[in-house]
Amino acid sequence: MKNVKGLSPEVINSFKNKLVGSIVLPSDTTYKETRKVYNAMIDKQPGVFAMCENTADVIASVNFGRDNDLLVAIRGGGHNGAGLGLCNDGLVIDLSGIKFVEVDTQNNTVKVGGGNIWNEVDKATHEFGLAIPSGMVSTTGVGGLTLGGGIGYLTRKYGLTIDNLLEADMVLADGTLVTVNATNNIDLFWAIRGGGGNFGVVTSFTFQAHPVKMVMGGPTLWPIEKVEEIMAWYNTFIQETSENLNGFIATMVIPESPFPAHLHNKKFCGIVWCYVGDPDNFEVLFKPVLALNPVFAHVGEMPYPAIQSMFDGLLPQGLQWYWRADFFNELGPEVRAGHLKFGSSIPTPLSQMHLYPLGGAASRIGAEETPWAYRDAKYAGVYIGVDPDPKNATKITNWCKSYYEALHPYAAGGAYSNFMMEEGQERVKASYKHNYNRLVKIKNTYDPNNLFRVNQNIKP
Repeated sequence: MKNVKGLSPEVINSFKNKLVGSIVLPSDTTYKETRKVYNAMIDKQPGVFAMCENTADVIASVNFGRDNDLLVAIRGGGHNGAGLGLCNDGLVIDLSGIKFVEVDTQNNTVKVGGGNIWNEVDKATHEFGLAIPSGMVSTTGVGGLTLGGGIGYLTRKYGLTIDNLLEADMVLADGTLVTVNATNNIDLFWAIRGGGGNFGVVTSFTFQAHPVKMVMGGPTLWPIEKVEEIMAWYNTFIQETSENLNGFIATMVIPESPFPAHLHNKKFCGIVWCYVGDPDNFEVLFKPVLALNPVFAHVGEMPYPAIQSMFDGLLPQGLQWYWRADFFNELGPEVRAGHLKFGSSIPTPLSQMHLYPLGGAASRIGAEETPWAYRDAKYAGVYIGVDPDPKNATKITNWCKSYYEALHPYAAGGAYSNFMMEEGQERVKASYKHNYNRLVKIKNTYDPNNLFRVNQNIKP
């Protein structure tokens, strides 16, 4: 594997001249800013950034990386927890200049650039009364979230993000541009719906959107001491209630804004709700929640982009992040006790735990229809250590690892790949389960030399 520093100025200059976009080198004044990603714990030093403006730039960049035997990373929104949008010494193909959102109201489809982030998409689709199932923080990149699966507020009603992906344009390791969909390059279309960035650089996505404009949403809170009781109730309620209602359960410390003063800096069990059905039916549907006497309930009507961006302000770029994850089929007594223990010892004010429900529409897709192998899992759990101070990096990391080690014996096996750090090949295999070998075969066909390996890697 060569270092970019070993390439002659002529080779670098020749590459630069092929791009409509620009390159950024370590000697440039913008380099320090350019290499920043969402997770400030990531400190990688790429040899060169290719700031792509169009698909031709991506093709030129892939060819340059391959022909010069460079380590290649692909960066969309730069949100990946493990920092897999960067690499040391090699080439970063940055897609942030490839942005567009084209809404087709004839069939409610949306074509999106490989460099878009979700809040750009949400704002554009909202004007047409439409939404695409995505994640929970709207500053996340479309590309990374989609290729890993995509869990969010609309999962129970409309499935994962990959279940709403209709087509993609992608640049392969040999530099060719292909379109993949249900009838064209079918094997690749299967692979990118959950298989991550292993198979090429996606420059555009086409999604099915759904009629969602206003939602009923917001949090309900209970003292952390009630987490076992609330989880036991939730485990039954969320599986049986209408698919129009979604709510993820969390343990957290309440921040000073925008919550009332008497809640500040105390630990709580919370559920953040999102309802997409007829508003007239909400009150009856929500009665069982209010019967549990939450100490705080702030659930009301809001535009869908508002709930999507609810946590953006609390979790800006530049914080220290570490996370671990698991799928769960049950929230049994041991699991609930673990959440009480670790929810009561949250190490820093922004650290938290989330359990996202996975039933409904997401569970009606076959376990072999996409690489997402855990269609029968009830929850995707994630333990999130967050803090602005680098001095607390060890503290939040240790809390997450201990949390994971305590609850993993009760988990389903693998984890949502977008919630994983660099945890080794066995964890990657466990997360794709019975679909891993099929992914390897497709990898062998399209990227036999593993050019695209800075990811949750499927090895040829």
